[in-house]
Amino acid sequence: MERFISADCASCWSAIDTPRPRPGAVALDWIVPGALGDDAPLSAAATRDALARLQALGQDAPQAASTLTTRTEPAGAPRLRVAMGPAVNGYVGASIELRSPTTLKRPFTAWLALVETIPPGVEGSPVERNLVRNVLIPAWSGHNLLSKSNRLRLIDSRAMSIPAGANPEHLRVIGWVQPAQGPVSVIAQSRCAPPSQR
Repeated sequence: MERFISADCASCWSAIDTPRPRPGAVALDWIVPGALGDDAPLSAAATRDALARLQALGQDAPQAASTLTTRTEPAGAPRLRVAMGPAVNGYVGASIELRSPTTLKRPFTAWLALVETIPPGVEGSPVERNLVRNVLIPAWSGHNLLSKSNRLRLIDSRAMSIPAGANPEHLRVIGWVQPAQGPVSVIAQSRCAPPSQR
């Protein structure tokens, strides 16, 4: 589930009727730059990555808020691993690795989101949020095969900057691979339990 909120809409962040993910699903929260620019009430958390994600989904920026739910393919051959290191001087090391015994339907795009997990009741949110703070889109071409066989193995590791205002102790990464048309092929996160259950 991806929840998009316009930076102009302060009340959308605290709305009691905010959609919640079903069991087994994960929600990502994107703050979309608004018409008010830096004067928007949520501008400090707005990111142009949200606009790129909306474009990839073929959606317009919401005037207030919108929610999109994407299906995932049944668990199968592709395996995705994501990881994040400790924060150092305003950066974290993050990696994403895709393995598959067969080639995947192309074209596809991989996304690695650095998210700040905000528990319900904190900062005025009625729900837990995984606020997207930074995004890495690996430039994986169809020729990056690290094997003599037809097996697919793609890896990308980068330093990702921590935006001002983000709490490094609440950061993690969520990654997914999605073809141009169709459901998410595979998704992974760097932890399984929400903060309240750790």
